[in-house]
Parts: sequence; C-alpha cells; structure tokens
Amino acid sequence: MHRLCCCGDEITLTKTVYKRDRIFWLVALQTGVFSIFMGGFGPALPLLQAAQGTSAAVAGLHGTALGLASIIAGYIAAPLAHRFGRYKSIWIGLAIFNIGALSFIIFPSPWQTIPSILIAGIGITTIINNAFLYIANHYGENAPRATAQANGISSTFFLMGNFLIGMIASTTFNWRLGLLVALPFTFLLYFFMGRHHSPEHIPDDQGKQSGSLPLRYWIGWIGLLFTISAEFSISFWSAALLRERTGLTAALSTTLVLAFPLGMAIGRLSGTSFAPRIGIDRRLQMVLLMQVFGFVLFWFSGNPIFSFLALLIAGLGTSIQFPLTTLRLLNFGKEKPDLAMGKSGFAAGIAIGGAPLLLGFLADQFGIVQAFLIVPIAITLAFSIVTLVPIREEAAL
Repeated sequence: MHRLCCCGDEITLTKTVYKRDRIFWLVALQTGVFSIFMGGFGPALPLLQAAQGTSAAVAGLHGTALGLASIIAGYIAAPLAHRFGRYKSIWIGLAIFNIGALSFIIFPSPWQTIPSILIAGIGITTIINNAFLYIANHYGENAPRATAQANGISSTFFLMGNFLIGMIASTTFNWRLGLLVALPFTFLLYFFMGRHHSPEHIPDDQGKQSGSLPLRYWIGWIGLLFTISAEFSISFWSAALLRERTGLTAALSTTLVLAFPLGMAIGRLSGTSFAPRIGIDRRLQMVLLMQVFGFVLFWFSGNPIFSFLALLIAGLGTSIQFPLTTLRLLNFGKEKPDLAMGKSGFAAGIAIGGAPLLLGFLADQFGIVQAFLIVPIAITLAFSIVTLVPIREEAAL
C-alpha cells in the first residue's frame, strides 16, 4: 500500500490490484448526476429552439454559456481544491449545478435559460475537474483504467438522459420533465452514499498551485479543444442534420441520435479492453480515425438506419478521447495537476461555447449540411497535434 497526499487530500493507493470500490462508485455516480441532464440537453436543443421560436444561432448561445462556464470554473479550480479539497469541491459543484438546472427547467425565455445554463455549467466543470483528479489519485498506476470506466458510467447516464428526452418528446408531456431527474438523484446519492464518506483535507502549506505550464502542455491543450469541439458539435446538432437528410420529425430524429451517446457509453465501458498494449497517443489516433469514419458515413447518409449505425461508430470513436487527451495534459503538466486540470477547462469552455455556436451560425447562413463540415476539420487538426507532439512516457489503459 502507498500513501499519497496531493492538494491536502490523503488517499490510500493499491499498487497493483484494481478494484471498483465504494469511492469509485460514489465519484462515478456524482458525474452521472450532471450527465443525465446533459444527455437530454443536447438533443433537446432543437426542441428548445422550436419552443422559444429563436434562430439556430440564438439556440447555440446555450452552448456558448456552457463554454463560458468552463472558463469561469477553470479560474476557480485550483483555489477551490486548495481550500476545500477535491471531494468537497465535487459536492460544491453539484450544488451549483442543481441551482442552474432547476432554473433552466422552470424559466421559459432564452434570456433566462441561457444564464441558467451558465450557472449549471460552472457546477459541471467543477465536478469534472475534481472528480477526474480524485479518481486518478485514488487509483495511482491504475488511473487510466479507472478514469475510463468512470467515464463509462457517466456516459450510461448521458444515454439515459438522451433516451428520456426522446421518449417524452414523442408524447404529449413537456420534454423538460426528462431533465428533472438529475435533481432528486443528487439528494438520494448524498443520503445513501455521500454522507458516509468524509475524507480529511489539510490545505497545502505552499498554497494553491500556480505558475506556468510547458509549451507542450499548451499544444496538447489545443488538441483537447479540437476533440471537444467535434464531440459537442455532433452532440448538439446531429438531430438537426438527421432531420435535414432524412425528413424525419424532430421528435424521431431526437430519439435516433441516441446512437451517438450509446456508442460513447459502450466505448468507455469497454475502453480498457481496446488495444491494451498500445500507448495513449497511438490509441487516441485510432479512435480519432474511427470517429471521422463514422461521421463521414453519417454526413452522407439519407437512410435513418444507416445514420443510426454511423452515429454509433462515431460515438465509439469519441468515447475515450476525453480521458486520453486529459491524461496527455496531466503528463505534460504533471508537477501541477490541479493547475493543469483547471486550465483544461478553458479549452473545454472555448470548444463547448464556440463550436456549437459557430455551427449554428453557419447553419443559418449555408444550411446544416454544409455547416457540419467543421467536424472533420476539427478531428483532423486533433489527430495532427497528437502525431506531432507525443507524450514522453506512454502508458496503457
């Protein structure tokens, strides 16, 4: 057994034996809370646009709000972890998220829902930053495996949220009810698991992590920006492209695009079995190629079943990109993990806020089919960065 004290959180590590323990399930389920909301939010964007009577560009401002939220959360990541510890910071993030999510569900106007998503997004990024590092430090050398599987659990909830929105949109009930599930889930999780786990936190005497990060980190940071841009562009607008290509109703298109989060869930849950002897960079290149292959098939398809299968392939390719690209950044900035993780939030913010907004703007100007060409461009640029700037120490999941 090893003891690791990082950012004041004292954690016990098992060097060789990997087991999904109580901490794993608690943190994975904490990320599941916001994932069930986000799973419904993406495909609900066309429904929200129709309900509010806005343009695609205005609807895309909700994604911009999420992006801005990631940037704001990136600034407070290191101070928050230093003051409260990563575990308590996760619960703080959940509280912020629930306030924003409830406001989004209640208020009808875009000028109310956009700020609501901003608040929810600050909570989401706070959860992600702290949960990823908490799991990684808890499992030590097994961190890649644990983080990929925790992301798989999160993706399962994302898929549930997507499915709920699709099902409710096909009925006479208000589709916003599908987003409401996340709120009671938070309280149940705290009552049955959270209140029984309270690790001691002692703030680091040297203060919060600060200073500069190496150039290789920032180049890898740009790669993260492109991968997240591609993921959220597909997640937010694939239903609109499917409707344009096939002529399906908005409700049915929203249901069929669950293929994308389904592929992500399958990929993340089984990601540790995918090419286990291949290092992080090579594996990331392979999944990027799979993603662009699935997307190209989806972009050309005019058949609902073929489109479903193509999105499934794209989801498989997208599935483990986030843990792999994040592990690359932590490798580049290994001396300052909280700072490196916090700065990654800036990339996520620009991508989540900028890519869907840009796609929405291009869709208004040139049509959704042409607008979606930004996705293969982003994937190609991400692949190039991984190829040109590899990590120095390859590790296998």
